[in-house]
Amino acid sequence: MNKTKNIKAIILVGHRDFGRCALASQLPTAMWPVAGKSVLERLLIHIADQGIKHVAVCSEGSDSSPAESIHTDERLEVEFINELLPVGPAGCIRAAVEPNTNSLLLVFSASMVSPPLIDDLLNAHCEGHSDLTMLFNPGDGLDESPSDPTGIYVCEPSVLENIPEQGYFDIKEGLIPEMLRVGKSIHAAVLPNHVGNFREREGYLRAITNYLRNPPKTDETLGLYEQARSGVVWISDRASVDQNAQIFGPAAILDGASISRGALIFGPTMVEKNVNIGEGSVVIGSVLWEGSQLGAHSEVHRCVLDYRATVPPNIIVEEGPVLFKPRRMLSRITARASRPIESSVTKVRGVLQSGLHKIEGRLPSWLNFEKPRFLYGLAVGLIIVAFLWSYWPTITDLWQIWQRNDEYSSGLLVPFLAVYILWSKRTDIAGCPVKPSVWGVVAFLVAQAGRLFGLYFMYASAERLSVALSIVALVLLLFGWRLLRKVSTTLLFLFLMLPWPNRVQALVTLPLQRWAASSAVFSLEILGYDVIQEGNIIHIGDSSVAVAEACNGLRMVTAFFVISGLVVLLIKRCWWEKLIILASSLPIALFCNTTRLTVTAIVFTVLSGEYWERMFHDFGGYAMMPLALGAIITELWLLTKLTTLPTKEEVIIVTRQNK
Repeated sequence: MNKTKNIKAIILVGHRDFGRCALASQLPTAMWPVAGKSVLERLLIHIADQGIKHVAVCSEGSDSSPAESIHTDERLEVEFINELLPVGPAGCIRAAVEPNTNSLLLVFSASMVSPPLIDDLLNAHCEGHSDLTMLFNPGDGLDESPSDPTGIYVCEPSVLENIPEQGYFDIKEGLIPEMLRVGKSIHAAVLPNHVGNFREREGYLRAITNYLRNPPKTDETLGLYEQARSGVVWISDRASVDQNAQIFGPAAILDGASISRGALIFGPTMVEKNVNIGEGSVVIGSVLWEGSQLGAHSEVHRCVLDYRATVPPNIIVEEGPVLFKPRRMLSRITARASRPIESSVTKVRGVLQSGLHKIEGRLPSWLNFEKPRFLYGLAVGLIIVAFLWSYWPTITDLWQIWQRNDEYSSGLLVPFLAVYILWSKRTDIAGCPVKPSVWGVVAFLVAQAGRLFGLYFMYASAERLSVALSIVALVLLLFGWRLLRKVSTTLLFLFLMLPWPNRVQALVTLPLQRWAASSAVFSLEILGYDVIQEGNIIHIGDSSVAVAEACNGLRMVTAFFVISGLVVLLIKRCWWEKLIILASSLPIALFCNTTRLTVTAIVFTVLSGEYWERMFHDFGGYAMMPLALGAIITELWLLTKLTTLPTKEEVIIVTRQNK
């Protein structure tokens, strides 16, 4: 215990949207539960058991402190720090420790299920004889090769000298490169057991699987379940399990849980407190949070059920989160989608006609208007208002994504650019006859079916997609096929305002980041610079440039697709020339991103000072837009030169007669 007296633990909670998995109203992953307690509370208990007394819990941008949600151990002196602006992991260390401290610093990511022994951390740090030790999980093989990083660091107090006094500063992309630059040592060590750290649903389920392999010793109310079909099952003495239910371990059933007749549970599964599993339901490899309910004859496969979330009867949910939503809201949406359209139109028409008669009687005799056109315009206006009212939560969600996510910030411009494109083509559009089509009703129902699919199965991307599909359906319903064909390309342009699904973004982000770093290194070597690449860190001379995830080029790809789409819709060229312009958006975006990283790396060897480096980094991003427009204009010029036949020159002889 004496070894731990001069140690301070720093726990990084992270943002509310940490991990990009919206569960429990975007509850931070540090507050996700394991056997009745949040992982943060379990980590604090574990630290107290190891004899550490001084702890700082750092969170960023949270509306409320974790102190309001957890019970702290009486053996600890806990300081809760909530940074309103993002300061980064290293910035949290700066805020949690006094400048002249002589304490050894243990930095933990709060989102871990099975934290390691403090002795293992101290031994690894002592063996490395370094200023900072990074801890890794063990690999899957028999050798001691590392796997993924744990988010745990052991730091000497001297690391504070390399953290700037203010601003955002990361550990992997800021502190470690700075320490290497000044000659300090970094050590990597592999822990004997996986700590169960996670960032999203899949990692959380894997961590729960590892947790269930050993008896949860801290839970005194759990005992072995004798009727388990296979594996080990722990069940609380205050849980209710029907004798005809079947449980295949590993699994844990907590206080107040109720498992009905004929239910099947296949491990690894965690059933938290007061969970109700209906008759004949099936649970496979999932975690059901407190108060959630599973309807009769429904199934969940590798899912996480939010607090008080409900799965309706006879529903199958696979590979995703199930969020809590008030029933009355879902009922109103379902009722609006299933309401007969014909009866609604009849009622609206009757109300409008009666209102028009009253308005007409009060208007002056000299003021006349065409009733059919007025009725049609009023109906169109009411439909637009109803559309905005129905989709307002989704539109608000899109607005927030455009505001906080740099990759999709260009989507904010798409609706306004689409309006400008339609205005520029107003003469052609006005010449199209208006013939409403009943197929618009069918298309609208298909769009609403996609929306309900997203609501039931918690796919936010499906809800957002239904916005654009509903706009297409309403154009067809109100104006007909001919006008739809006239504006079809502009309607397709609207789809660029939608963010990519999370799975698609996760698949392309890492390859783009690797490409950005490798292409920048290649360009620097071509220019004659001595460059060394270590992962996403580029060492050029005495400077180090980290290619962060935000520099992977996805923001430029989305922005250049918007720019290319706008150019294609405004210019008058052959269809295949427009197709070439669109196809070239991706290589132009990658080329511009590589150019920006190359120039930034070169400038960083000349500039010194955080202010100038940050200013040039931001300026470089904005400077790529004119470069991209120049590339597109050059491409159009080349297409003109290569595809336009020269005009035939005729000699004109001018004569003059003398009188």
